[in-house]
Amino acid sequence: MDVAIKEVTSKVKETSAVIQELTREIGKVIVGQHYLVERLLIALLADGHILIEGVPGLAKTLSVRTLARAVNTKFQRIQFTPDLLPADLIGTLVYSPKDGNFTTKKGPIFANIILADEINRAPSKVQSALLEAMQERQVTIGETTFPLPKPFLVLATQNPIEQEGTYPLPEAQVDRFMLKLVVTYPNKKEEKEILERMSVAREIEINPVIDAAKIYELRAIMNQIYVDEKIKDYILDLVFATREPAQYRLESLKPLISYGASPRASIMLTLAAKAQAFLRGRGYVTPDDVKQIGLDVLRHRVLVTYEAEAEDMTSEDIVKKIFDQIEVP
Repeated sequence: MDVAIKEVTSKVKETSAVIQELTREIGKVIVGQHYLVERLLIALLADGHILIEGVPGLAKTLSVRTLARAVNTKFQRIQFTPDLLPADLIGTLVYSPKDGNFTTKKGPIFANIILADEINRAPSKVQSALLEAMQERQVTIGETTFPLPKPFLVLATQNPIEQEGTYPLPEAQVDRFMLKLVVTYPNKKEEKEILERMSVAREIEINPVIDAAKIYELRAIMNQIYVDEKIKDYILDLVFATREPAQYRLESLKPLISYGASPRASIMLTLAAKAQAFLRGRGYVTPDDVKQIGLDVLRHRVLVTYEAEAEDMTSEDIVKKIFDQIEVP
């Protein structure tokens, strides 16, 4: 087993130059936001969608656009609005009076990296159309199902402070996001650098450093990363503690949790931890990898009760308590 882990670690280190180059290209535009940039890379490696939440002006959209420019694949930005229709997203059938036939006009969803800007501004019927694309990597137009390009990533943004003209995302759709990120303000030093860099009217050139074939090559290596049985049990304990807190001496959380994390959380947490280990240049997952990425995987998968809201307890607070309580292997 040790020999296999060393071989995977060697492969990870050999390919780390591409990740470092990708990070450098993004860093030409994005100042700070190491947390956001690293999570975007994890999504790229682990083939997971991301929901990015933060107040306006924190470079959420700019970060996704910059990543897309550094990846040599098709990119599409879709501005979600209250009057958006499913056909505006996935496409529609167009009638031709000349020959009396319908032809398929594909929508902007047919791209590799989708920036769903202000995703919570679109109504539920649009979210339902996006749901099939996110989960099945396909869309249905009329009676025909079309596969989406590979790779396919949805990187969505939403503003947490403005509620007018927004719709709550369906829980089934939120669960499809591998990670939910909460982006905060930069520090004073970083903001000064942002000011100096962005107050000059010039285009910053971003060079594509990775293509679809290389992404699949990196994913194949990431899939070989070793996850010990104790780490798997640790992941399962964390997820099960959201469903059955009393079994983990967390009785106080039981009246605060309406629904715990689904089995998809266990899968996503394992994949994200493997991607985290990849970025750290290791061929094996450590408990620290799980702890570092765990909050982003679980914060949107734990639904709180009215009692929790009355006590100002968020799902994030509950997940942190679970991580504090569950014994680390």
